Formats: sequence, C-alpha cells, structure tokens
Amino acid sequence: MERVETYNDKVVRQFAIMTVVWGIVGMLVGVIIAAQLLWPALNFDVPWLTYSRLRPLHTNAVIFAFGGSALFASSYYIVQRTCHTRLFSDGLAAFTFWGWQLIIVLAAVTLPLGITTSKEYAELEWPIDLLIAVVWVVYAIVFLGTLAKRKVRHIYVANWFFAAYIITIAVLHIGNSAAVPVSLTKSYSVYAGTVDAMVQWWYGHNAVGFFLTAGFLGMMYYFVPKQAGRPVYSYRLSVVHFWALVAIYMWAGPHHLHYTTLPDWAQTLGMVFSVMLVAPSWGGMINGIMTLSGAWHKLRTDPILKFMIVSLSFYGMSTFEGPMMSIKTVNALSHYTDWTIGHVHSGALGWVAMISIGCMYALIPRLYGRKEMYSSRLIDVHFWTTTIGIVLYVASMWIAGVMQGLMWRATNPDGTLTYTFVESLAATYPYYAVRLLGGLLVLSGMFIMIYNVWKTVASGSSTRDVPVMAPAAA
Repeated sequence: MERVETYNDKVVRQFAIMTVVWGIVGMLVGVIIAAQLLWPALNFDVPWLTYSRLRPLHTNAVIFAFGGSALFASSYYIVQRTCHTRLFSDGLAAFTFWGWQLIIVLAAVTLPLGITTSKEYAELEWPIDLLIAVVWVVYAIVFLGTLAKRKVRHIYVANWFFAAYIITIAVLHIGNSAAVPVSLTKSYSVYAGTVDAMVQWWYGHNAVGFFLTAGFLGMMYYFVPKQAGRPVYSYRLSVVHFWALVAIYMWAGPHHLHYTTLPDWAQTLGMVFSVMLVAPSWGGMINGIMTLSGAWHKLRTDPILKFMIVSLSFYGMSTFEGPMMSIKTVNALSHYTDWTIGHVHSGALGWVAMISIGCMYALIPRLYGRKEMYSSRLIDVHFWTTTIGIVLYVASMWIAGVMQGLMWRATNPDGTLTYTFVESLAATYPYYAVRLLGGLLVLSGMFIMIYNVWKTVASGSSTRDVPVMAPAAA
C-alpha cells in the first residue's frame, strides 16, 4: 500500500506554542522596565535587574523570540499548504526549532549578565551570533528547498515575502555582526566610528523592514484571505507591493542618524527613500483591508478578523508616521524623545503583535484538529484589552515625546534654555504611568490567550497527520 504524504505540522505546533510563551515573557519584561521608569528602586540594586540590562532582553524577546517564533510557525505552515508538499527536511526543520530556542535561552542568560555588543537589536555576542547564522542558513535551506520541490508552478505571494525576509536577514545579520573576538564573551566590531553607525542602522532599520514587516506581510497575505473567506483584493497590487517594498526599504536606514557625523548626502538619501516607502506600505495595507470587500459583516462575529484588520490599520498608521519622522525638520523635534518609543510600539504592538496573535488564533485550532479556538468570547476580550492597552501606550508616548521635544528646544530671550532636563523628566512622569497601564492591559491579554490556547490544545490532537492537499487542512 502506497504511503500517503502528510504535512510536517509537528514543528509548526512547536513554534506556535512557543510564540505565545515567549510573547508573555517578552511583554512581562517590558512591563517591568516600564515600572522601573516610574519607580527606579524596583531594580533592588541588583545589577542584572537594572533597566539597562533588561531593556535589550525585552526587545530581543518580543522581536526574535515572540515575533521570530510566529514567523517560523506561519512560514512553515504556509509554504507547505501553498506548495502542496511536505517540508524539505524534517530533521533540519527540527534543528531550526531547537536551535532557535537555544539562542533565546542564551540571550536570556547573557543580556542580564551584561554580556553585550551594545548594538541595537544586535546585542548578542559572537558565539551566539554564529549560532544564529547557522540556524538561519538552515531555515533558508528548509524554506527554499520546500519551494523548489513544490507541486504547483505558481509561487504564492506570501512565499515571496517570506523568501525575501529570510535571505535579507541572513545578509544583514552576517554583515552587521562581523567582529573580532577577544574572549568568549567579548568582541569588537570590524567597523569603526561613523561607518559602524551606518552599518548598524542599515541593519537596524532593515530588521524592522524585513523581519518585522516583510515576514508578517507574508502571514497577512495568507491568513487574512483565509479568515475572511475572500480572495486577495488585488493580486497584481500584492506583486507591485512586494517589489516596491524590497527595492526601497534597503535605503532607509540613515534616517536614524540625522544631525550626526554621517555625511549630509547619506542622511538626505535615507530621508528621501523613507518618504517613498509610504506608497508600497499603504499599497499593502489597502490590499489587506480591501480583501474584506463583501465580507465586512464578519467583523461583527469574528474577533480573529478584528485582530487582523486593526493590525493592518496600525501598519498603515506606523508606515505613515515613520516616513514623516524621517523628514529632517520633524526629526529635529522627535529625535531622542518618547515620540520614537510611541512610534516603535505602534508598529511592534499594533502591527506585529496583533497580526501574530490573530494568525496564531487562526492557526492553532487547525494544528490540533479543531474547528475553532476553545472560546471565541475570550478572543474578543483579548482583542479589546490589547487594543485599549496599545492606544493608551502609544498616545501617552506621542504626547510625552512632543512635549519633551518642545521643552528641550525652548529658549529664553537671552538664549539660555527655558527648562532643565530634570524639569522635562518631571513633566513626563504622569505619561509613564499611563504607559505602564497600557502595557499591563496588553500583557493581561496574553495571559487570556495562553489559557485559551491551553484549553484548545487539551481538547485537540497533537499527533494528527494531515494528508498533503487535504481540502479541510488547506
């Protein structure tokens, strides 16, 4: 009897569950450091609990542990379904799961100990960087190998986004992390001074552009049409969106270095390309939202669609705000203020977290042989706690940031500064309390999610094998 080929959903299940787990860990650390900005004594004079050590742990946990696990899970699921074939290698796929979890654990140990390169979003030291490179290259082999053995000629647009993000992150990580080791826990960048800053923000902004944008757009282009029961609004627009985005994003990094020693022409180049990014970004947002044409009524009864559509709204807002903040005259006010923090979390929580949560809610029941999550009502509660929390967080940081920028540039008739830095900090204090409240609401939603996931998994099957091209599984 001929053996029926099945999908490899084991690794997808593993990454999906860890997405929720790491989401709670990363956001919990975020809440702790938000509380420390209100009450500095919360570090208890313990070095590894200080804000300066927990903050990079927070960013790495939410971006690479939570976001990364969501990307692994969804890309492995989507590439199998859209290519009508099993993953290229079960062994290599398992290696990417365990390797990625090891990287996360090593980050959770080394960063609080103060072992860091101090590079934004690239703080991990050289032995861990090498492991990241190995795991990522294996990830590329599994994903691109699956594409190569596909049983359909067409490559669905979501896979273009996933492939671009995988290849680009490999180049960015290896390029930016090039270093000379001097011990097991210390290395120095091969770049120096302004060149180091330029390479860092070529990496840093494209980590946003590809890891936190292109990969999650791949999720969106599969799960939004699936959840809405509608085809993508415009497939042609999705292709234009892809090529425009990958062509322009690579040049936007210098806008992080306005008014620095970076040459003016490079700063202006970054600003111009950043402003150009509005077009492809909004093309993707419009394409996602308009996919609901003829199905808007589903938003009344489907909280998963609420997560997805509101995430697209945040995506559109963030990708307008970012280019605006890259304009030099606006940047003169916003730079180094909490406005930047508000912008980052508008994208990271509003776009990345909400689309990830929505996709996990859509994906997990399918992985465990259930038609839907244990409780649709709990998903709705999670949606509202998250949405209200994000609005409180982002709005408080916007207001605080604009206030800070105006206070810092205010001068008296004789040219002296009107306000001391401490006065601006005191004025910001109430907004830090609102931010903490917003973060607590977002974190509480994640606890609701893990309970809902636990009940769903407990009543489902974790050993089911889905035949390739089975209509119910696709």
